[in-house]
Amino acid sequence: MITTTTPTIEGRKITAYHGIVTGETIMGANIMRDIVASITDIVGGRSGTYEAKLQEGREIALREMQQRATAAGGNAVVGVDLDYEVLGKAGSMLMVSATGTAVTVE
Repeated sequence: MITTTTPTIEGRKITAYHGIVTGETIMGANIMRDIVASITDIVGGRSGTYEAKLQEGREIALREMQQRATAAGGNAVVGVDLDYEVLGKAGSMLMVSATGTAVTVE
Protein backbone atom coordinates (compact mmCIF):
# COMPACT_ATOMS: atom_id res chain seq x y z
CA MET A 1 0.00 0.00 0.00
CA ILE A 2 1.36 3.42 -0.94
CA THR A 3 1.70 5.48 2.24
CA THR A 4 3.02 9.01 1.94
CA THR A 5 3.29 12.26 3.88
CA THR A 6 2.44 14.22 0.73
CA PRO A 7 -1.16 15.20 -0.15
CA THR A 8 -0.94 13.56 -3.58
CA ILE A 9 0.88 10.66 -5.22
CA GLU A 10 2.88 11.67 -8.27
CA GLY A 11 1.66 9.93 -11.39
CA ARG A 12 -1.46 8.55 -9.68
CA LYS A 13 -4.95 10.01 -9.67
CA ILE A 14 -6.97 10.02 -6.44
CA THR A 15 -10.45 8.85 -7.38
CA ALA A 16 -12.07 8.59 -3.93
CA TYR A 17 -11.50 9.80 -0.38
CA HIS A 18 -12.50 7.46 2.46
CA GLY A 19 -11.80 9.64 5.47
CA ILE A 20 -9.20 9.95 8.18
CA VAL A 21 -7.58 6.75 9.43
CA THR A 22 -5.34 6.29 12.44
CA GLY A 23 -3.09 3.72 13.99
CA GLU A 24 -1.63 3.89 17.44
CA THR A 25 0.38 1.89 19.89
CA ILE A 26 1.39 2.38 23.50
CA MET A 27 4.50 0.53 24.55
CA GLY A 28 6.05 0.17 27.97
CA ALA A 29 9.73 0.57 28.63
CA ASN A 30 11.38 -2.06 30.78
CA ILE A 31 13.82 -1.51 33.62
CA MET A 32 16.83 -3.18 31.93
CA ARG A 33 16.42 -1.03 28.82
CA ASP A 34 16.24 2.08 31.05
CA ILE A 35 19.47 1.09 32.83
CA VAL A 36 21.31 0.53 29.54
CA ALA A 37 19.96 3.83 28.17
CA SER A 38 21.08 5.72 31.29
CA ILE A 39 24.59 4.29 30.92
CA THR A 40 24.59 5.39 27.27
CA ASP A 41 23.51 8.87 28.40
CA ILE A 42 26.46 9.03 30.81
CA VAL A 43 29.14 7.80 28.39
CA GLY A 44 27.57 9.36 25.30
CA GLY A 45 26.40 7.85 22.05
CA ARG A 46 23.13 6.65 20.67
CA SER A 47 20.73 4.40 22.53
CA GLY A 48 20.13 1.51 20.16
CA THR A 49 17.57 -0.05 22.48
CA TYR A 50 15.36 3.04 22.48
CA GLU A 51 15.86 3.57 18.76
CA ALA A 52 14.69 0.00 18.14
CA LYS A 53 11.63 0.61 20.34
CA LEU A 54 10.79 3.79 18.41
CA GLN A 55 11.09 1.92 15.12
CA GLU A 56 8.89 -0.92 16.38
CA GLY A 57 6.22 1.54 17.57
CA ARG A 58 6.27 3.42 14.25
CA GLU A 59 5.92 0.19 12.25
CA ILE A 60 2.98 -1.00 14.38
CA ALA A 61 1.17 2.35 14.12
CA LEU A 62 1.67 2.57 10.34
CA ARG A 63 0.57 -1.05 9.81
CA GLU A 64 -2.58 -0.49 11.88
CA MET A 65 -3.37 2.71 9.95
CA GLN A 66 -2.94 0.87 6.63
CA GLN A 67 -5.25 -1.93 7.80
CA ARG A 68 -7.91 0.64 8.69
CA ALA A 69 -7.46 2.30 5.29
CA THR A 70 -8.06 -1.04 3.58
CA ALA A 71 -11.15 -1.65 5.75
CA ALA A 72 -12.44 1.80 4.73
CA GLY A 73 -12.08 0.88 1.04
CA GLY A 74 -8.80 2.64 0.28
CA ASN A 75 -5.68 1.37 -1.45
CA ALA A 76 -3.36 4.21 -0.33
CA VAL A 77 -2.93 6.71 2.50
CA VAL A 78 -1.90 10.34 1.90
CA GLY A 79 -1.01 13.19 4.25
CA VAL A 80 0.47 10.86 6.88
CA ASP A 81 1.60 12.44 10.16
CA LEU A 82 3.50 10.60 12.88
CA ASP A 83 3.37 11.72 16.52
CA TYR A 84 5.35 10.48 19.51
CA GLU A 85 4.37 11.08 23.14
CA VAL A 86 5.75 9.91 26.48
CA LEU A 87 3.07 8.85 28.96
CA GLY A 88 2.79 7.33 32.39
CA LYS A 89 4.63 7.70 35.62
CA ALA A 90 8.16 8.99 34.99
CA GLY A 91 7.66 8.68 31.24
CA SER A 92 7.54 4.90 31.33
CA MET A 93 5.24 4.53 28.30
CA LEU A 94 5.75 5.53 24.68
CA MET A 95 2.78 6.30 22.44
CA VAL A 96 3.19 6.42 18.68
CA SER A 97 0.29 7.48 16.48
CA ALA A 98 -0.03 7.65 12.71
CA THR A 99 -2.81 9.61 11.02
CA GLY A 100 -3.62 10.05 7.35
CA THR A 101 -6.37 10.09 4.75
CA ALA A 102 -7.44 6.82 3.16
CA VAL A 103 -7.85 7.20 -0.61
CA THR A 104 -8.36 5.14 -3.72
CA VAL A 105 -5.81 5.77 -6.45
CA GLU A 106 -5.61 4.58 -10.04
